[in-house]
Amino acid sequence: MAFFDLADFDNHEQVVFCSDEKSGFKAIIAVHSTALGPAVGGCRMWDYASDEDALVDALRLSKGMTYKNAMAGLKMGGGKSVIIGDAKAIKSEALFKAFGEALNRLNGRYLSAEDVNITTADIAITNTVTPFVTGTEGKSGDPGPFTALGTFLGVKACVKHKFNRDNLIGIKVAVQGLGSVGYGLCEYLHNAGVELFVTDINQVALDKAAIEFGATIVGLDDIYDQYVDVYAPCALGASINDSTIKRLKASIIAGCANNQLAEQRHDQALVDAEILYAPDYVINAGGIINISFEESYCAEKATKKVKEIYHTLLDIFTKADQQNKPTGAIADEMAREIINQVVSSQ
Repeated sequence: MAFFDLADFDNHEQVVFCSDEKSGFKAIIAVHSTALGPAVGGCRMWDYASDEDALVDALRLSKGMTYKNAMAGLKMGGGKSVIIGDAKAIKSEALFKAFGEALNRLNGRYLSAEDVNITTADIAITNTVTPFVTGTEGKSGDPGPFTALGTFLGVKACVKHKFNRDNLIGIKVAVQGLGSVGYGLCEYLHNAGVELFVTDINQVALDKAAIEFGATIVGLDDIYDQYVDVYAPCALGASINDSTIKRLKASIIAGCANNQLAEQRHDQALVDAEILYAPDYVINAGGIINISFEESYCAEKATKKVKEIYHTLLDIFTKADQQNKPTGAIADEMAREIINQVVSSQ
């Protein structure tokens, strides 16, 4: 594999492959940029089909964090880590301590936090051997509820721009994925008068959503075919691809998943399909915004900052219309401009 030729390498500052034989720990830590400050981004644990899949995921997520933190106005660079393996089978105290030792070797260039299959309890174990974690209990805590809030506000911004509506009453939303953030989003949407269509591999979560929110349960592959206003991808990435774009009936894509576009060209494909896309790293920034208040935590201040996501998205949509460009491309340009301004002033 020609590592430096990978499309997702994108001049990463540092990529570290870590392992610990005794605990079974295997991970990749990707530091995309420290131009705005130490790289900050969560750790996810996944049973990847191959090491290359894990690497590509780490690279894409890391770059996304650089742009996410820039667009949120945070003094943080972008990084991400992935632990390779089945979370249900290999989680252990020794494994997360090995992760902490790996973070120590980076000496503060990268700070980790919770992501898919990683909990605040896991981070607490890691924190016993390293200070280079964030999103800890007793401080900013679980970032999930703030990601859900930001995504909900992003849906409202999309509906405002697309339909010129200030409320969501009667809007139909198809939510793919009912993890902690996806479920939290459903609660916000339900309380706002939205009609929900949901899917997930977890039947318990589906049944709960049906009871609590009156949600209609649909099959995993059927979620793309629903006649709804908004498709909200809240599971893993790449659900927006050549196949699904043709099937979508929604006129808005707004969800909390990372790396929603399978390829960069799908940004333009959504424009061609007349679908408004909320760039993933902008709409799902609520969690990292909350984490940015870790050291002198104030939930009220964090919430106020998360609410800026609504206006940031409206700004992106307006510029995209004015310049006749995809929303993702506009967000990328804005993020790079922020970074370049900081670098040039140093």
